[in-house]
Amino acid sequence: MKVALALCNLIVKTKLLFQMQKITQFNRWILLWVVAMILVLESCQTTKKDPAPQALVSARLIGQYTVADLDVRYRNIAAQSGALAPVINTFPSQLQNGVDVYRIVYRTTDVRGNSIQVSGAVLIPRISNPVGIVAQHHGTITNDADAPSYYNLSSEVAVFGTLVAANGFVVAAPDYIGYGVSNNVEHPYEHAATLAQTSLDMLRATRDLMSKQKVQWNNKLFLTGYSQGGGTTMALHKLIEERNSGEFTVTASAPGAGAYNKTAFARFIMNSNTNLTFLGTYVWVLDTYNKIYNLNRQFSQIFTEPNATIISQVPRPPLFASLTTISFNPQTLFLASFRNGILNGTDTAVLNAIADNNVFDWRPTAPIRMFHGTADDFVPIFNSNDALAAMNARGANQVTVVPIPGGNHTTSYPTYFLGALAYFNSLK
Repeated sequence: MKVALALCNLIVKTKLLFQMQKITQFNRWILLWVVAMILVLESCQTTKKDPAPQALVSARLIGQYTVADLDVRYRNIAAQSGALAPVINTFPSQLQNGVDVYRIVYRTTDVRGNSIQVSGAVLIPRISNPVGIVAQHHGTITNDADAPSYYNLSSEVAVFGTLVAANGFVVAAPDYIGYGVSNNVEHPYEHAATLAQTSLDMLRATRDLMSKQKVQWNNKLFLTGYSQGGGTTMALHKLIEERNSGEFTVTASAPGAGAYNKTAFARFIMNSNTNLTFLGTYVWVLDTYNKIYNLNRQFSQIFTEPNATIISQVPRPPLFASLTTISFNPQTLFLASFRNGILNGTDTAVLNAIADNNVFDWRPTAPIRMFHGTADDFVPIFNSNDALAAMNARGANQVTVVPIPGGNHTTSYPTYFLGALAYFNSLK
């Protein structure tokens, strides 16, 4: 503004001088040169920087549901839910808003840092007031059709995420790399950095969509997820607070039954001498780390026969989780040399890869309320207890563990979900 006023004054004075013919031709050229330079400076000061590129690539409305629609849906689900029926039967009474569902495509980066387009679902409540965002991270899936962006009515996001949205939250549910529009790429199973980055970019894309749809955000951000989603939640919370605190502020997170202490989990497995039903998924974890960290281990260097041959014949990694013909006792599944390398600390390459995915030992600022079944037979509760101890030791005093007495990995889910939703509602 000051430059512009000075320019106007100079122009007026220059005109007067020209009219009065009190300056030489040389001085006239000097004055014209000064005016031109001021114009250049003014132009530089008012030029706007190019806006930051949006994460959102496209968005398509794929469903619109009234409260009445959702009431019918949940009653139908409850009728087919068996043991879950008593829980699902409580959902209709908790419906407050209708919900619009969008399938979005957005940009993120893959395990090598290359740009890639991925997808997810955004659920927007039909409400005019400013709303908070809940980032909901799904657990392990082996069927692409269960990814959030398809909004399969039996999927986690359709059953549980919809209730969150109907409670007045925008739900951001990433598919993760390897599902949805990126299903031609291998999913980086339990790779903390990639899952966190994909989820962070999902939040950016959700913010873009809310802006386009004129949905007001109250700047409250909640994070949640169960099992693999629990680990993703913790990794995202850490990424936001340590590297992106100027862009997002976490209000609270509620991860459930995540494998936060990967190092302790590996030792637990290698020490076990009993059948562990989740070993198929752990084969998937090891295969993922083998590729991402360039460990270059052959299956024959990790597993005994005939297990190594059976595993090598699996056509795609998600199917590791469905293996039924391998040994489920770690003592007979893994080579003794591989187990000993983990237990005695000599296999540093594998141990470093595993440790790179630990998300239990850091100091959060926002509150974390972890949920975990005391009888979890898939992801033992020591993962949550270790996180609590490590965070408390670093001075974090807003971290708690909510134990679910007698709950295993499956039966604990409803208690986790309803507990997380009630927690977020209390912080609206």
